[in-house]
Amino acid sequence: MTAPLIFLDRDGDLNLQNQLRQKLVDAILAGSLPPGRRLPSSRHLAMQLEVARNTVVLAYQQLIAEGYLVSRERSGVYVNERIVQGRVASGPGLAANDTESGTEWRRRLKGSPPQPRRFRDLPNWKQYPYSFIDGHFDDSLYPVAEWREASRLALGMQEIKEWSTGSGDADDPMLIEEIRTKILPRRGITAQPDEILVTLGAEQALYLATELLVDKTLICGMEEPGNSDMRHLLTRAGAEIVLQPVDDSGLIVDHRLDRCGIVYVTPSHQIPTAVTMPIERREHLIEKAIERDFLIIEDDFECETRYHERPEPALRALDRQNRVIYVAQLSKVFAPGLRLGFLVAAPELIREARELRRLSIRHPPLNNQRAAAYFLALGHYDALMVRLGQTFDERRTALRDALNHYLQQSIAITPVRGGTAYWVRGPDELDVNFLAREAARRGILIEPVEHYFAGSEHPQSSFRMGITGVPVEKIRPAVQSLAMLIHDLISGRQEQLDTAAGNWLKGEELRAALAGATILCRTVYGDPCTIELLEDGRMLGRAGYANEDCDVGRWWVEGDRWNRQWQQWAYGEATSFFTVIEGERIKWFDGTHRQVDSAILRKGSDPMGSDPISSSLQSKRG
Repeated sequence: MTAPLIFLDRDGDLNLQNQLRQKLVDAILAGSLPPGRRLPSSRHLAMQLEVARNTVVLAYQQLIAEGYLVSRERSGVYVNERIVQGRVASGPGLAANDTESGTEWRRRLKGSPPQPRRFRDLPNWKQYPYSFIDGHFDDSLYPVAEWREASRLALGMQEIKEWSTGSGDADDPMLIEEIRTKILPRRGITAQPDEILVTLGAEQALYLATELLVDKTLICGMEEPGNSDMRHLLTRAGAEIVLQPVDDSGLIVDHRLDRCGIVYVTPSHQIPTAVTMPIERREHLIEKAIERDFLIIEDDFECETRYHERPEPALRALDRQNRVIYVAQLSKVFAPGLRLGFLVAAPELIREARELRRLSIRHPPLNNQRAAAYFLALGHYDALMVRLGQTFDERRTALRDALNHYLQQSIAITPVRGGTAYWVRGPDELDVNFLAREAARRGILIEPVEHYFAGSEHPQSSFRMGITGVPVEKIRPAVQSLAMLIHDLISGRQEQLDTAAGNWLKGEELRAALAGATILCRTVYGDPCTIELLEDGRMLGRAGYANEDCDVGRWWVEGDRWNRQWQQWAYGEATSFFTVIEGERIKWFDGTHRQVDSAILRKGSDPMGSDPISSSLQSKRG
């Protein structure tokens, strides 16, 4: 008997036995092995595939047990003729889809508005060595062993009896209790079981809330820039949208919200700028909601990535009138595969949302709910949050330091507390879409931000960089390569040493100008930085509004160049610059005569002066 053509991949994810079973099932269902066909003997097939005979025997035995094959005594193994019964065979009498003359579906779709701008994510992003797209997670972050343990417990006999016979639209009571007692208290929220609904991610929770609360008679406020998916939901519902600007403290709360019936906000880490709303503004928003009688949809995005600082309480925790509808999900590490989120609101709204959910999916898979419940109950979730916090803090610091080192003159980043992404503002002349395409050619993925804006007016020079998908050791070389690209793109607009305004200082004249001077500047993340150049060649550096970041180093003049080396800052590496002084402004140029940084230079008894940061440096933050 001739064996079917089968190829087994010895480097594949499945073992050889499971691969063989899969190939045989595919061949049977596709008709390559027709009903009643006799299969090769286990010995013959094992020789052909160069595998152990036992591998074929075990594959045959399992397929016989599942009904795909039948064994006939003293005759051999055959394809079961009953396995394809009930299947409709294709044939000449069956119509095929005709894309040219088929039904005109576009005119039949009801109420579908124009599609919003979307960021074109890459399904093959893992092939790029440096992915700074927020929400791409490298494999090292997933808690494989812990999730396997939780899944194994969820597949116990008693557990299967509970979740496999679940009826109605109820969620897993164990998961509801774990959310109620483990996750919500961390956000300051107290809730009863009838105030919680499990959803397929935060996206479904937002969809349910929008379907139940929004129509064309409602005015909705949301952040600008903001979550484009939520904006699309509001548009589909026909609502009028008030685009409310954000600043370094998140959504601005003012009279523009007075007409709103609902306000959507992301206070923990604003989508997309990642800034955090302080407690004073949260309280102001709650007061405004009471005063103007509107509801708040709180999307608690990245609520548990604050690392060191004490987190602000959720808006839901400050709410005493049940005005806040709280939306969240389990860690973003789980989001791509597990898709479990939850909605916390008044019992009346939860009942309606449960009924609406029932009409589409009934409930999220109960086996996944039970596995998630065990993951929480065993303490794995809390341990994961601590581990992710440490990892993300290390990566975020590495990205911040690399941007500050290689692009201090060229970009600014939003001040954030925790989170997994930076909103980066480049020079006005930078074309970010072109930058993103050219960076991808170098293996670096960054995210343009135009899709976060509702109107056509948006910053052409801004982009986002996330740290969920790039290990810490890859961050510096990636930023260095990106910086070289940015410098090349704006090189025609950068000041050059040979034509720079001011005096190019060299040798002893340079040393005399800098000895005893104080340099005043800002970091790319907006903190003030003071550097004292002592006459004996030492440097003292202080950064931050409370001088919380300090370092020491040395400086010297060698030939026509000024040199410096910190103990920790700038990777502790010695760097060398040509120096030009124009009034109180000092400018540094690299070996290619391109300006790389500038600052304010002060000498005398009051080096801080009355204007420590010049307007030209302040403009970097805008």
